[in-house]
Amino acid sequence: MPLLPQSNAAGGAPSRGDPIRSTHFEASSGTRRLLPEGVMVSVAAGDQLPLWSKVLYTVFLCVLVPVYWIYWGPKNFLWFSDIAFLITAVAMWLESSLLASMMTLAIALPELAWNVDYFGRLLTGRHLLGLSEYMFDSQKPLYLRALSLFHVVLPIVLVWMVYQLGYDSRAWMFQTLLALIVLPVTYSVTDPVDNINWVFGPGRKPQTWMPPLAYLALLIVFFPVAVYLPTHLLLRRLFGF
Repeated sequence: MPLLPQSNAAGGAPSRGDPIRSTHFEASSGTRRLLPEGVMVSVAAGDQLPLWSKVLYTVFLCVLVPVYWIYWGPKNFLWFSDIAFLITAVAMWLESSLLASMMTLAIALPELAWNVDYFGRLLTGRHLLGLSEYMFDSQKPLYLRALSLFHVVLPIVLVWMVYQLGYDSRAWMFQTLLALIVLPVTYSVTDPVDNINWVFGPGRKPQTWMPPLAYLALLIVFFPVAVYLPTHLLLRRLFGF
């Protein structure tokens, strides 16, 4: 769609001396994005993300979810990465900047750590963090490990979506509220052996150096402050509105 110069207050074309201001656009879907100075544009809902990306992502989702459900069980979907994987599909079809921004906060740093561990193992033969050890477990089916490569793709998809849709600065608040729900629920319904979202300890095993509920309380504070906030500040600066 062609870009049109911003009109002056009288309704005519901008004069040489008119001040030029940054302009935002707002699609009917509710998403907004910062445009270059001096231009304004009208965008129809559904035009910001290509249809093929939505269809391809949804097909992959429909393959992964039943396989994970059967092999790992439904509680595995309490992992923030799995929650993000599901909600990203909704964000795509709705072209929701808020949902895409929230899921980017949720997984950007954890998935960065996962990828560092995974590619570090591929390159050096050693795990740096131990987050991706199951990817090299020959006892687990190859198809299952191949599907888990979504950990590589998901951060790229979400950053691309935030670039296209803009970063919604409300994401930090809403993602924090979501974590306040997910972390206690995970603690209540999952097995410490699985240690989903690390609610029982920072490593693979439950911690024993402080009361479990005190550790959970610290974790509830840790995620918004140490995981979400740095990503929020960076994305707001790069893509915010």
